[in-house]
Amino acid sequence: MKRTTYYNAIVPSVQDPWPIKKALTLSDVDITHPFLTLSRQQIETYIVVYMTPQQQEHLRAEGQVGLNAQDDDTGDMYVMKLKWRGSYYNLIGKWGKVVRGKGLDVGQEIKLRWFNGCLHFSVPQQQIVTVVQQVPPVRMVAASLVHDHWPIRKVLTSSDVDPNHPFLPLPRKLVEENILIHWVPQERERLRKEEQVSVNARDYDTGDTHEMKLKWRGNYYNLIGKWGNIIRLKGLGVGQEIRIRWSNNCLYFSVPEERYVATASGGHDNWPVKKALTLSDVDTNHPFLTLPGKAVEDHILFYWTQQAREQLRNERQVGINARDNDTGELYVMKLRWRGSYYNLIGKWGKIIREKRLQIGREIRVRWDNGCLIFSVPQ
Repeated sequence: MKRTTYYNAIVPSVQDPWPIKKALTLSDVDITHPFLTLSRQQIETYIVVYMTPQQQEHLRAEGQVGLNAQDDDTGDMYVMKLKWRGSYYNLIGKWGKVVRGKGLDVGQEIKLRWFNGCLHFSVPQQQIVTVVQQVPPVRMVAASLVHDHWPIRKVLTSSDVDPNHPFLPLPRKLVEENILIHWVPQERERLRKEEQVSVNARDYDTGDTHEMKLKWRGNYYNLIGKWGNIIRLKGLGVGQEIRIRWSNNCLYFSVPEERYVATASGGHDNWPVKKALTLSDVDTNHPFLTLPGKAVEDHILFYWTQQAREQLRNERQVGINARDNDTGELYVMKLRWRGSYYNLIGKWGKIIREKRLQIGREIRVRWDNGCLIFSVPQ
């Protein structure tokens, strides 16, 4: 009953019968390595929570669980597996057969839901994104230049502007939907096999051209090569917004001066970092709290001294003081850098047990006076 209470509070009464939707990416429709990548938060909020306790325990212990999946468009049933990959999940098993049978392609929308102990999915034909057919006429892509269309935007973090380890990570979904979709099949195949491809990159603000590389890193891509030079030449800093687009076989980027984000004084919300706890967050056997890299760097590391940030980068973890805002208790913990995200470790298992944390509850985090403050409202 307690779990039901939590989820009545956390999961909204969704009118849409398909709470999980995504546009298929290049890797989703690759039949040589067939798997469908799905967001961890969505899977744990809309699927795992409705599994039986036995299924949840099996998933936690083994890292994967078998399930029945039904194609609602055809009625076909498949025996598949849901595999936990840390920050995301993969649907594997018969996914390659589904890709071939339905003729799936980049840009189509897949919808998923859990109902009566079964994973249901649908790929409506009318949802196909017509941009796939628009690739050959280069004019269609170039036209977006006139309207200043920048489909990829991100606020630069401390790791993005580190000239000692220069790389710019970009979300896989955005890169595949707005850059790779304009490439010829041979270029995409080369990227898949060699995991990196050289690209011409042009600074839209200055007109300078740089030879760079786009490197595939699983659920994201790194822009490498001359990125360190760009950081120094443009004097890039935390909080600036970079915009990216692909046009005429070239990657364009821009960092407008007026787009500085006042991260330090920006939000009126006292809790700038919020997340719904996931299955891995409340696992007392392997206790750690995962926090998004961007949120941590914008709202926690931003207030650290340069020496503290350098220590975190070199040692990959730093000891911090943490205070439970609900009880006033203090803990000595560690913040560990994991690349695209951070883990809060140390006394996290104790906090899970004492506060009886469960999937779906919201944790709020902020940095104040040299201490990490957290709260889990009842």
